[in-house]
Amino acid sequence: MEAVAELAGVSRATVSRVVNDSERVSPEARDAVNAAIAELGYVPTRAARSLVTRRTDTIALIMHERSDTVFADPFFASMLRGVNHALTSTDLQLVLIQIQGDPQRDRALRYVGNGHVDGVLLISLHGDDALATSVSKAGVPLVMAGRLLTGDRVDSVDADNVGGARLAVRYLVTAGRRRIATIAGPQDMSVGVDRLRGYTEEMQAAGLPGSADWIATGDFTEAGGRAAMERLLTEHPTLDAVFAASDLMALGALQALRAAGRRIPTDVAVVGFDDTALAPYADPPLTTIRQPVERLGEEMVHLLLRRINDSAGAGSGAGADPSAVVLPTELVIRSSA
Repeated sequence: MEAVAELAGVSRATVSRVVNDSERVSPEARDAVNAAIAELGYVPTRAARSLVTRRTDTIALIMHERSDTVFADPFFASMLRGVNHALTSTDLQLVLIQIQGDPQRDRALRYVGNGHVDGVLLISLHGDDALATSVSKAGVPLVMAGRLLTGDRVDSVDADNVGGARLAVRYLVTAGRRRIATIAGPQDMSVGVDRLRGYTEEMQAAGLPGSADWIATGDFTEAGGRAAMERLLTEHPTLDAVFAASDLMALGALQALRAAGRRIPTDVAVVGFDDTALAPYADPPLTTIRQPVERLGEEMVHLLLRRINDSAGAGSGAGADPSAVVLPTELVIRSSA
């Protein structure tokens, strides 16, 4: 910085203000400093800069899920693309943290709470896990994908899971299906709870049977969907439609139905949820509910950046109530229903 200041003919304090994007610099001084930086190849030291700004320029994306699920489910890849896209116009670094079990969760909490990141994006939280509230209590800005089942309020971005599930069931009812089962997602996750709620509400609105024995719970995996479909066929051999709460579970359901000799959609119509990249290539191509997963990741980043700026006193929303952003879903009709 001393060399830059000497070449530009300004003080070291002026160089610091330019490097840290302060507005208290004249255009002439800013141009001189930037020209000197370019000529000398000066690169600010991130560690030294963080001592002044109290910022790490790093955010963490924490995924509380099994490794095999993270790498097999297209949802997580789409989410990561959205997060990366939103960060391309910033100088922020992204740290990925995949946790499973109490020891990894506690280690992640210590890492976050010890000031290594400016904020946290949290995906795939299960049950009454206190990770989200613990991060918030540590004073670290946090945005979740989905809401907390505990009822505690934190900043969140989610798809309209209830409305999307209702769209799926309504389409099946309109198509003349009456014996409609569902493969629900895990009931220790808000997304699983909300999609099951949408199914139940729309079945009741249509005056159709939707009791507990028409519901089989899966784990958002292909194998889980196949096993759940096999149970439903055993208990309800005359079912004529199934709504699966994820595309992967729907793909498993298609496998089980073909193995049982059921024609799709003639005998049984199938609707999934997500509209992953796999859906158009299913056999038959999968009718599904599209949720904007990449946009979900982008909106999480945008909300987190606002909260980070607010906590640093740069915004007008410091101390504001938590925001709950809900993105719309839509029906995509293909050959499975």
